[in-house]
Amino acid sequence: MAMTSMLSVQLGLAIAVTLIDRIGVEGAAWLRLVWAGVLILVIVRPRIAAFTWATFGICAALGVVTAGITLLFMAALDRIPMGTASAIEFLGPLGVAVAYGRGRDRMVWPGLAALGVALLTRPWDGAVDVAGVLYALGAAVCWAGYILLTQRVGDKVAGINGLAVSMPVAALVTTAAVGPLVIPRMTVDILLIGIGLAILLPVLPFALEMLALRRLTTAAFGTLMALEPAFAMLVGLAVLHQVPHGLGVVGICFVVAAGIGAARRGARPAPVPAEVGS
Repeated sequence: MAMTSMLSVQLGLAIAVTLIDRIGVEGAAWLRLVWAGVLILVIVRPRIAAFTWATFGICAALGVVTAGITLLFMAALDRIPMGTASAIEFLGPLGVAVAYGRGRDRMVWPGLAALGVALLTRPWDGAVDVAGVLYALGAAVCWAGYILLTQRVGDKVAGINGLAVSMPVAALVTTAAVGPLVIPRMTVDILLIGIGLAILLPVLPFALEMLALRRLTTAAFGTLMALEPAFAMLVGLAVLHQVPHGLGVVGICFVVAAGIGAARRGARPAPVPAEVGS
């Protein structure tokens, strides 16, 4: 589920790249999240009984960090190379893996994954924009919060009802932040493209990640996310015709090994969601 989610993310990003020239990075982020909020509400149609005030608050917090990830990462991409931004953003799940890992090998898989990401992205190449780095660090913090909150939502709320709160909240936060800037750029054809884009990113991947986090520890999931740069390279080759460099191929091997190691040590018992009246 986690790997299917990552593939969906990268395909969605590849499509979003083709829209940036027309609507900007803010517009691409807004389009995805707004349509995702609408689609999730229509598909899930959440029941009030599925929430307590506490679980509703957790879902809303998840929506805020979801908007933060999207907006901050897109802002970083506008200022620094995608490889550098991805490497910095990965510090979020890597930090979760280190903080919540157990056993003597808790540093092995994150360390191997970090080395693989460095080889994949080569962040030492070229000059780095300070503002872009700060945006990417902000996205990393949001991503760490997203992993922790997603697991809590998945544990406490049945099915994917939590997404029916978090995604509309993310859409509202994004609209408040950039809506006046991007809404005038929208056309009918772009809005229609946005439906498919929202399914690829974030509706399908966020639903799969919530289900995956019911079966993996946060440490394992955080390290497993190291596979995402490898997916990005493969999708970039297939869709955008971006040929990987030699170090990138070595990096793919490292992150795949780290992902396999994390998944084998990261199973967790299935939680029982707490619903009102249950």
